[in-house]
Amino acid sequence: MQTDIKAMQQQIEELQTKLAFTEMTVEELNQEVIKLNDVVAKQTHAIQMLVSKLKAMEPSNIATQAEETPPPHY
Repeated sequence: MQTDIKAMQQQIEELQTKLAFTEMTVEELNQEVIKLNDVVAKQTHAIQMLVSKLKAMEPSNIATQAEETPPPHY
């Protein structure tokens, strides 16, 4: 009976240790997810700024393929 109680106590202690490590790992992963969300938000903002700047640029002086006159050998 004593050995059963000791074995159960040992199992409980092992489970508590594993739970503590699991909780620590989950918290570390949560902090990394928060950091990555910040990075993604900054990159999204930067891309939006680049897109708006590209849209605001004056059109190029180079003609499109449809507007180009064919070369003389055609």
